[in-house]
Amino acid sequence: MRGSIRKRGGTYTYILDLPPDPVTGKRRQKTKGGFRTKRECQAALNEAIMTVQTGTYVEASRRTVRSFLLEEWLPDREPPKLRPTTYVNYQTQITTHVVPGLGSVELQRLSPAQLNAFYRALLAGGRRDGRGLAPKTVRNIHAILHRALKDAVRWGYLVRNVADAVEPPRGRSPEMRVWTPEQLRAFLTHARMDRLYAAWLLVATTGMRRGELAGLRWVDVDLTAGRASPRRPRVVVNYAVEVSEPKTARGRRSVALDALTVAALREHKERQAEDRAVVGPGWQDSGLVFTRPDGAPIHPDLISDWFERLARKAGLPRIRLHDVRHSYASAALAAGIPAKIVSERLGHATVQITLDTYSHVLPGLDAQAAETVARLIVGDGPASTDVSKA
Repeated sequence: MRGSIRKRGGTYTYILDLPPDPVTGKRRQKTKGGFRTKRECQAALNEAIMTVQTGTYVEASRRTVRSFLLEEWLPDREPPKLRPTTYVNYQTQITTHVVPGLGSVELQRLSPAQLNAFYRALLAGGRRDGRGLAPKTVRNIHAILHRALKDAVRWGYLVRNVADAVEPPRGRSPEMRVWTPEQLRAFLTHARMDRLYAAWLLVATTGMRRGELAGLRWVDVDLTAGRASPRRPRVVVNYAVEVSEPKTARGRRSVALDALTVAALREHKERQAEDRAVVGPGWQDSGLVFTRPDGAPIHPDLISDWFERLARKAGLPRIRLHDVRHSYASAALAAGIPAKIVSERLGHATVQITLDTYSHVLPGLDAQAAETVARLIVGDGPASTDVSKA
């Protein structure tokens, strides 16, 4: 590694020879001037040589946040590197929020202060109607930026990830909307004769995701053993349906089914066989558990709409189909089912996700645990508080 110093007018400039361009093989040099003394210039040159030798040298660039994210990073993240739904979410957050707020900033000049100001602006008025984004949404945007900037460091565009120096907002997310077990029971009673009754019961007793429900195949269901293994979720990407991989590694799970759910699935299978006999040659053999009368798949969004119409007719509080999953988890935890078991049935990556998501249930469980353990130790009668005889 070589370098030299030259005096230009009243200041000094260093010229550093860089390794040849890896693509063209052409010679490269870095020049920096404006040093008042030769000693200052030599010190700067020595530091530059060290960064090249240690692999931390970053070549100056006018690349903007916008060009990096839209022209380099997002194209590199396209499926199958990311799940289609994750990729679309990244793309939406970047084009809707990040590019308008930070797109013109040079990537190498992006600072923690700018990120902090950007997050404050999103919290204050990041929505199209002028209202602020939820703290959880801003945290998600921060996670996307952190991941992108980490790759920028790995690719040699940045010396450090400035998102490491920023703490995203900690504000609480909107309160989760769930049905009580009594409301779930009322819904299932109302929907008993519905064509998709087995689907609603399956969500209520296992907490399956909508995509898992829409993609469940008969080969994934063992009615004799009473188990279901959702292996090929059908997810929606810009209204187009794609067969995806399970959301997490633990999403590849086998879930035990209760006797009522098994009975409902058997009844559903018999009805599907009757439909097939009526349709005849026009039957579409999708292999799916929940289909249209001709065997064709049902669009996941239509399943959600179907559920919401039934809930409205039942006179119940409005919730999403996904909130039935939350209702199941809340009811299971409140009934004393260990969080580890609930986490495994839901297909969460870790039990911590379950604990964080359903933290609103935990205070009641804590009090219940205190009473249960106390009765186990001291019995049902009042414990003596007189310790003088001990």
